[in-house]
Amino acid sequence: MTDFAISWQLSRGRFVDSVSGLTNEQLNYRLHSDTLTIGEMALHVAGTELWFLSQLTKRENDAYETKLIKAATDSVVNDLPFPYSAEEVNDATVKEAMEYVGKLVQPHIESPSEEFLTTEIKSVLGPIITGQGALARFAFHSGYHQGQVHMIKTAPGYPA
Repeated sequence: MTDFAISWQLSRGRFVDSVSGLTNEQLNYRLHSDTLTIGEMALHVAGTELWFLSQLTKRENDAYETKLIKAATDSVVNDLPFPYSAEEVNDATVKEAMEYVGKLVQPHIESPSEEFLTTEIKSVLGPIITGQGALARFAFHSGYHQGQVHMIKTAPGYPA
């Protein structure tokens, strides 16, 4: 198992724990107009992992995956609306996305091939990175958002 996998499992596990079992109101609470909701963050994390993985493995994406990949960028780094409506953002959707993508990522992060590590892809923010750079981002990305989830959950006005 790689160091990337160890860090990814820890930070992603904590992130999943922090977003699991929340009500629709909690998942869709928006701290202010320029932030993602907790539910949108979860779909963004899964979408980012899937987008990177799809590029690295030259994976063809179905309609479900294509919509999830849009959560990596839409309303995050561009002005397009988030691809999921508030009605679609619920505990079941979040759980399914995180589990689905986690199962796809796991074998590649635990034992990446040399080709996987050296393949160049476009990151969410735009720069060209290698598969090794993608795995480094996987290892901290969910932890970054887990901190944001904590801030939202402890903010005045967050639904009980």
